[in-house]
Amino acid sequence: MSKIVIVFHSGYGHTKKVAEAVAAGSGAELLAIDAEGNLPEGGRDTLAAADAIVFGAPTYMGSPSWQFKKFADATSKAWFTRAWQDKVFGGFTNSASLNGDKQVSLIALQTLASQHGGIWVSLGLPPANSKAAARTDVNNLGGSVGLLVQSPSDASVEEIPSGDLATAKLYGERIAAVTAKLRG
Repeated sequence: MSKIVIVFHSGYGHTKKVAEAVAAGSGAELLAIDAEGNLPEGGRDTLAAADAIVFGAPTYMGSPSWQFKKFADATSKAWFTRAWQDKVFGGFTNSASLNGDKQVSLIALQTLASQHGGIWVSLGLPPANSKAAARTDVNNLGGSVGLLVQSPSDASVEEIPSGDLATAKLYGERIAAVTAKLRG
């Protein structure tokens, strides 16, 4: 069985809830970046042993949180030694707005994976873009590069739209399936 690790930062708990949904679909281990942008003890070893790494970060001011960016910058040692070459990667982001420039964050996560020589897994789901589409539908935000999630700024963690959480679980399943094909 492939080892998948979701490394994420969550400022208010919403991104953690999304990470849990992706993990429910993929069987991944969660690795949280703390409020200071640091991994827990042994976190780097956990990532080194992974077959797949999924990045997760909230989108703040049009890009991943500074805590995630601190983690990303600290991966330069792994980059220099090509330690993550040919690992499978995916990514997700969450913001309060329907758009909120989430695509910019996803591209940043995809670029980080590409700099490490990784193989990026897209969302692989068609958008729910008909007039009848609702926030309960899968991929109602129309993502393709990775997973997009919207949590209104005054919504609790339990109020993340069900369609977004269903999309997260499906994305986790896709990451697991691709990882099994490529790394299994």
